Amino acid sequence: MTTVGVVCGGVGAARFLRALTGVHPVERTVGVVNTGDDTVMHGLAISPDIDTIVYTLAEAIDPARGWGLSDETWRAMEALSRYTSVRPAGSAAAPTWFNLGDQDLATHFYRTARRAEGATLTEVTAEIAAAWGVQQRLLPMTDHRVTTMVSLRDEGIEVPFQEYFVQRRHSVPVGAVRFDGADRASLTDHARMALTDSDVVVIAPSNPLVSIAPVRSLPGVDAVLSARRDTVVAISPIIGGAALKGPADRMLLELGHEASVVGVARLYAAIAGTLVIDPIDASLATAVEATGMRVVVTPSIMSTPAIGHELARRTLAAARR
Repeated sequence: MTTVGVVCGGVGAARFLRALTGVHPVERTVGVVNTGDDTVMHGLAISPDIDTIVYTLAEAIDPARGWGLSDETWRAMEALSRYTSVRPAGSAAAPTWFNLGDQDLATHFYRTARRAEGATLTEVTAEIAAAWGVQQRLLPMTDHRVTTMVSLRDEGIEVPFQEYFVQRRHSVPVGAVRFDGADRASLTDHARMALTDSDVVVIAPSNPLVSIAPVRSLPGVDAVLSARRDTVVAISPIIGGAALKGPADRMLLELGHEASVVGVARLYAAIAGTLVIDPIDASLATAVEATGMRVVVTPSIMSTPAIGHELARRTLAAARR
Protein backbone atom coordinates (compact mmCIF):
# COMPACT_ATOMS: atom_id res chain seq x y z
CA MET A 1 0.00 0.00 0.00
CA THR A 2 1.34 3.43 -0.99
CA THR A 3 2.57 5.70 1.79
CA VAL A 4 2.14 9.45 1.31
CA GLY A 5 4.21 12.17 2.94
CA VAL A 6 2.76 15.67 2.77
CA VAL A 7 4.77 18.84 3.34
CA CYS A 8 2.26 21.05 5.13
CA GLY A 9 1.52 24.55 6.24
CA GLY A 10 -1.70 26.40 6.97
CA VAL A 11 -5.26 26.18 5.74
CA GLY A 12 -4.56 24.85 2.24
CA ALA A 13 -2.56 21.94 3.61
CA ALA A 14 -5.23 21.18 6.20
CA ARG A 15 -7.93 21.03 3.54
CA PHE A 16 -5.81 18.83 1.28
CA LEU A 17 -5.09 16.39 4.12
CA ARG A 18 -8.83 16.24 4.83
CA ALA A 19 -9.52 15.57 1.15
CA LEU A 20 -6.86 12.86 1.14
CA THR A 21 -8.76 10.97 3.85
CA GLY A 22 -11.49 10.27 1.30
CA VAL A 23 -9.21 8.43 -1.14
CA HIS A 24 -6.28 7.07 0.86
CA PRO A 25 -5.94 5.17 4.16
CA VAL A 26 -5.25 7.60 6.99
CA GLU A 27 -2.71 5.26 8.56
CA ARG A 28 -0.61 5.51 5.39
CA THR A 29 -0.44 9.33 5.47
CA VAL A 30 2.21 11.40 7.25
CA GLY A 31 2.22 15.19 7.43
CA VAL A 32 5.45 17.12 7.95
CA VAL A 33 4.23 20.44 9.31
CA ASN A 34 5.75 23.91 9.23
CA THR A 35 6.61 25.29 12.68
CA GLY A 36 8.30 28.49 11.54
CA ASP A 37 5.28 30.55 12.59
CA ASP A 38 5.12 29.05 16.08
CA THR A 39 5.05 31.70 18.75
CA VAL A 40 4.73 32.32 22.48
CA MET A 41 1.85 34.49 23.73
CA HIS A 42 0.90 35.00 27.38
CA GLY A 43 3.65 32.50 28.16
CA LEU A 44 1.87 29.84 26.10
CA ALA A 45 3.49 27.77 23.34
CA ILE A 46 1.36 28.14 20.21
CA SER A 47 1.75 26.12 17.00
CA PRO A 48 -0.78 27.64 14.55
CA ASP A 49 -0.22 25.34 11.56
CA ILE A 50 -0.24 22.17 13.64
CA ASP A 51 -3.43 23.22 15.40
CA THR A 52 -5.21 24.26 12.19
CA ILE A 53 -4.45 20.85 10.69
CA VAL A 54 -5.53 18.94 13.81
CA TYR A 55 -8.79 20.88 14.13
CA THR A 56 -9.54 20.48 10.42
CA LEU A 57 -8.96 16.72 10.43
CA ALA A 58 -11.07 16.45 13.58
CA GLU A 59 -13.92 18.30 11.78
CA ALA A 60 -13.78 20.89 14.56
CA ILE A 61 -12.41 23.86 12.61
CA ASP A 62 -14.41 27.04 12.24
CA PRO A 63 -15.46 26.77 8.58
CA ALA A 64 -15.89 30.49 8.03
CA ARG A 65 -12.51 31.59 9.38
CA GLY A 66 -10.57 28.48 8.35
CA TRP A 67 -8.74 28.57 11.70
CA GLY A 68 -9.72 28.17 15.33
CA LEU A 69 -12.56 26.07 16.64
CA SER A 70 -16.22 26.13 15.70
CA ASP A 71 -18.66 27.45 18.31
CA GLU A 72 -15.75 29.26 19.94
CA THR A 73 -16.15 31.92 22.62
CA TRP A 74 -13.75 34.76 23.47
CA ARG A 75 -14.44 35.58 27.11
CA ALA A 76 -10.82 35.31 28.21
CA MET A 77 -9.64 37.76 25.53
CA GLU A 78 -12.48 40.13 26.39
CA ALA A 79 -11.52 40.00 30.07
CA LEU A 80 -7.86 40.55 29.22
CA SER A 81 -8.65 43.91 27.63
CA ARG A 82 -9.51 45.23 31.12
CA TYR A 83 -5.80 45.44 31.87
CA THR A 84 -4.67 47.37 28.82
CA SER A 85 -5.52 50.70 30.47
CA VAL A 86 -3.22 50.03 33.44
CA ARG A 87 -0.36 48.43 31.52
CA PRO A 88 2.86 50.43 32.01
CA ALA A 89 4.59 51.88 28.96
CA GLY A 90 6.96 49.34 27.44
CA SER A 91 5.19 46.34 29.00
CA ALA A 92 4.31 43.40 26.77
CA ALA A 93 1.61 42.17 29.14
CA ALA A 94 -1.98 41.60 28.02
CA PRO A 95 -1.57 41.71 24.22
CA THR A 96 -4.98 41.42 22.59
CA TRP A 97 -4.02 41.54 18.91
CA PHE A 98 -3.52 37.75 18.78
CA ASN A 99 -6.93 36.29 19.56
CA LEU A 100 -7.08 32.97 21.39
CA GLY A 101 -10.48 31.38 21.84
CA ASP A 102 -11.52 29.91 25.15
CA GLN A 103 -11.55 26.31 23.88
CA ASP A 104 -8.36 26.82 21.88
CA LEU A 105 -6.58 27.98 25.05
CA ALA A 106 -6.86 24.44 26.43
CA THR A 107 -4.64 23.13 23.62
CA HIS A 108 -2.00 25.75 24.37
CA PHE A 109 -2.20 25.09 28.11
CA TYR A 110 -1.55 21.41 27.47
CA ARG A 111 1.28 21.97 24.99
CA THR A 112 3.01 24.46 27.29
CA ALA A 113 2.78 22.21 30.35
CA ARG A 114 4.10 19.18 28.47
CA ARG A 115 6.98 21.15 26.98
CA ALA A 116 7.86 22.37 30.48
CA GLU A 117 8.00 18.71 31.57
CA GLY A 118 10.59 18.04 28.87
CA ALA A 119 8.42 16.54 26.13
CA THR A 120 9.46 17.30 22.57
CA LEU A 121 7.15 19.10 20.18
CA THR A 122 6.90 15.84 18.22
CA GLU A 123 5.68 13.98 21.30
CA VAL A 124 3.20 16.67 22.28
CA THR A 125 1.82 16.94 18.75
CA ALA A 126 1.13 13.20 18.70
CA GLU A 127 -0.69 13.50 22.03
CA ILE A 128 -2.79 16.45 20.88
CA ALA A 129 -3.70 14.72 17.61
CA ALA A 130 -4.71 11.57 19.51
CA ALA A 131 -6.85 13.59 21.91
CA TRP A 132 -8.78 14.93 18.91
CA GLY A 133 -9.14 11.48 17.33
CA VAL A 134 -6.85 12.33 14.39
CA GLN A 135 -5.38 9.15 12.92
CA GLN A 136 -2.98 10.67 10.41
CA ARG A 137 0.53 10.98 11.73
CA LEU A 138 1.46 14.65 12.10
CA LEU A 139 5.11 15.54 12.58
CA PRO A 140 6.55 18.97 13.33
CA MET A 141 9.32 19.70 10.85
CA THR A 142 11.78 20.06 13.74
CA ASP A 143 11.99 19.92 17.51
CA HIS A 144 14.31 22.92 17.43
CA ARG A 145 13.24 26.55 17.47
CA VAL A 146 12.97 28.06 13.98
CA THR A 147 11.31 31.47 13.63
CA THR A 148 10.08 32.98 10.39
CA MET A 149 11.18 36.63 10.37
CA VAL A 150 9.65 39.13 7.95
CA SER A 151 11.32 42.41 6.93
CA LEU A 152 8.74 45.18 6.52
CA ARG A 153 9.92 47.21 3.58
CA ASP A 154 8.38 50.58 4.43
CA GLU A 155 9.05 50.44 8.16
CA GLY A 156 12.63 49.21 7.86
CA ILE A 157 12.20 46.66 10.66
CA GLU A 158 12.08 42.89 10.97
CA VAL A 159 9.28 41.21 12.91
CA PRO A 160 8.22 37.61 13.66
CA PHE A 161 5.73 36.22 11.19
CA GLN A 162 2.69 36.48 13.47
CA GLU A 163 3.26 40.20 13.98
CA TYR A 164 3.22 40.65 10.21
CA PHE A 165 0.37 38.23 9.55
CA VAL A 166 -1.98 38.93 12.46
CA GLN A 167 -1.06 42.24 14.11
CA ARG A 168 -0.52 44.05 10.79
CA ARG A 169 -3.08 41.87 8.96
CA HIS A 170 -0.43 41.05 6.30
CA SER A 171 -1.29 44.39 4.69
CA VAL A 172 2.21 45.93 4.57
CA PRO A 173 4.86 45.34 1.88
CA VAL A 174 7.53 42.74 2.59
CA GLY A 175 11.20 43.20 1.74
CA ALA A 176 12.65 39.84 2.79
CA VAL A 177 11.90 36.63 4.68
CA ARG A 178 14.41 34.59 6.66
CA PHE A 179 14.24 31.62 9.00
CA ASP A 180 16.07 32.35 12.22
CA GLY A 181 17.63 29.24 13.75
CA ALA A 182 17.23 27.05 10.66
CA ASP A 183 20.99 26.66 10.24
CA ARG A 184 21.19 25.24 13.78
CA ALA A 185 18.08 23.06 13.49
CA SER A 186 17.40 19.76 11.80
CA LEU A 187 14.52 17.66 10.60
CA THR A 188 13.38 15.22 13.23
CA ASP A 189 14.32 11.63 12.42
CA HIS A 190 10.65 10.79 11.86
CA ALA A 191 10.13 13.75 9.55
CA ARG A 192 13.22 12.81 7.54
CA MET A 193 11.89 9.26 7.17
CA ALA A 194 8.56 10.64 5.96
CA LEU A 195 10.35 12.54 3.20
CA THR A 196 12.75 9.75 2.25
CA ASP A 197 10.69 6.58 2.71
CA SER A 198 7.18 7.58 1.60
CA ASP A 199 6.24 6.30 -1.84
CA VAL A 200 4.86 9.72 -2.75
CA VAL A 201 5.65 13.18 -1.38
CA VAL A 202 3.10 15.94 -1.90
CA ILE A 203 3.86 19.61 -1.39
CA ALA A 204 0.50 20.90 -0.22
CA PRO A 205 -1.17 24.04 -1.65
CA SER A 206 0.43 26.30 0.93
CA ASN A 207 2.26 29.62 0.72
CA PRO A 208 5.62 28.63 -0.84
CA LEU A 209 7.47 31.48 0.89
CA VAL A 210 6.35 31.20 4.52
CA SER A 211 4.65 27.79 4.85
CA ILE A 212 6.80 25.51 2.68
CA ALA A 213 10.09 27.46 2.65
CA PRO A 214 10.64 27.06 6.41
CA VAL A 215 10.66 23.28 5.94
CA ARG A 216 13.00 23.65 2.97
CA SER A 217 15.30 25.89 5.00
CA LEU A 218 16.34 22.98 7.21
CA PRO A 219 19.68 21.44 6.22
CA GLY A 220 19.34 18.62 3.71
CA VAL A 221 15.63 18.93 2.92
CA ASP A 222 16.02 20.14 -0.65
CA ALA A 223 18.66 17.49 -1.26
CA VAL A 224 16.28 14.77 -0.08
CA LEU A 225 13.45 16.03 -2.28
CA SER A 226 15.56 16.67 -5.38
CA ALA A 227 16.99 13.15 -5.13
CA ARG A 228 13.47 11.74 -5.52
CA ARG A 229 12.06 14.56 -7.63
CA ASP A 230 9.95 12.36 -9.94
CA THR A 231 7.87 11.14 -7.00
CA VAL A 232 7.31 14.63 -5.58
CA VAL A 233 4.15 16.47 -6.66
CA ALA A 234 3.41 20.09 -5.75
CA ILE A 235 -0.05 21.66 -5.82
CA SER A 236 -0.11 25.32 -6.75
CA PRO A 237 -1.63 27.60 -4.10
CA ILE A 238 -1.94 30.31 -6.75
CA ILE A 239 -5.03 30.07 -8.95
CA GLY A 240 -5.69 32.61 -11.65
CA GLY A 241 -2.89 34.78 -10.33
CA ALA A 242 -4.28 34.99 -6.80
CA ALA A 243 -4.13 33.17 -3.49
CA LEU A 244 -7.40 31.75 -2.22
CA LYS A 245 -6.49 32.82 1.31
CA GLY A 246 -3.64 34.84 2.78
CA PRO A 247 -0.92 36.99 1.22
CA ALA A 248 0.94 34.49 -0.98
CA ASP A 249 0.25 36.35 -4.22
CA ARG A 250 1.34 39.73 -2.84
CA MET A 251 4.40 38.24 -1.14
CA LEU A 252 5.49 36.59 -4.38
CA LEU A 253 5.38 39.92 -6.19
CA GLU A 254 7.00 41.86 -3.35
CA LEU A 255 9.89 39.40 -3.19
CA GLY A 256 10.53 39.44 -6.92
CA HIS A 257 8.63 36.36 -8.08
CA GLU A 258 5.76 35.99 -10.51
CA ALA A 259 2.34 35.62 -8.87
CA SER A 260 1.22 32.78 -11.11
CA VAL A 261 1.54 29.04 -11.49
CA VAL A 262 4.70 29.76 -13.49
CA GLY A 263 6.19 31.61 -10.54
CA VAL A 264 5.30 28.68 -8.29
CA ALA A 265 6.86 26.25 -10.78
CA ARG A 266 10.13 28.18 -10.78
CA LEU A 267 10.27 27.92 -6.99
CA TYR A 268 9.59 24.18 -6.98
CA ALA A 269 11.17 22.89 -10.20
CA ALA A 270 14.35 21.68 -8.50
CA ILE A 271 12.53 19.55 -5.93
CA ALA A 272 9.27 18.42 -7.58
CA GLY A 273 8.70 16.72 -10.91
CA THR A 274 5.01 17.64 -11.27
CA LEU A 275 2.87 20.70 -10.60
CA VAL A 276 -0.90 20.42 -10.21
CA ILE A 277 -2.73 23.49 -11.53
CA ASP A 278 -6.37 24.53 -11.82
CA PRO A 279 -8.11 24.62 -15.23
CA ILE A 280 -8.23 28.42 -15.00
CA ASP A 281 -4.45 28.32 -15.53
CA ALA A 282 -4.43 25.70 -18.27
CA SER A 283 -3.15 28.25 -20.79
CA LEU A 284 0.06 28.50 -18.74
CA ALA A 285 0.79 24.76 -18.84
CA THR A 286 3.41 25.12 -21.57
CA ALA A 287 5.22 27.82 -19.58
CA VAL A 288 5.18 25.57 -16.52
CA GLU A 289 6.58 22.69 -18.56
CA ALA A 290 9.39 25.00 -19.71
CA THR A 291 10.64 24.98 -16.11
CA GLY A 292 11.11 21.20 -16.40
CA MET A 293 7.97 20.18 -14.54
CA ARG A 294 5.15 17.96 -15.75
CA VAL A 295 1.69 19.47 -15.47
CA VAL A 296 -1.57 18.01 -14.20
CA VAL A 297 -4.66 20.14 -14.81
CA THR A 298 -7.56 19.47 -12.46
CA PRO A 299 -9.93 21.59 -10.33
CA SER A 300 -8.01 22.53 -7.19
CA ILE A 301 -10.41 24.80 -5.30
CA MET A 302 -11.65 22.30 -2.70
CA SER A 303 -15.13 23.78 -2.44
CA THR A 304 -16.82 20.36 -2.17
CA PRO A 305 -15.64 16.97 -0.88
CA ALA A 306 -15.93 15.51 -4.38
CA ILE A 307 -13.58 18.13 -5.85
CA GLY A 308 -11.13 17.60 -2.99
CA HIS A 309 -11.18 13.83 -3.45
CA GLU A 310 -10.55 14.10 -7.19
CA LEU A 311 -7.69 16.53 -6.57
CA ALA A 312 -6.15 14.03 -4.15
CA ARG A 313 -6.58 11.16 -6.61
CA ARG A 314 -5.03 13.06 -9.49
CA THR A 315 -2.14 14.22 -7.31
CA LEU A 316 -1.27 10.72 -6.13
CA ALA A 317 -1.63 9.29 -9.63
CA ALA A 318 0.79 11.88 -10.99
CA ALA A 319 3.52 10.78 -8.58
CA ARG A 320 2.91 7.08 -9.15
CA ARG A 321 3.79 7.59 -12.82
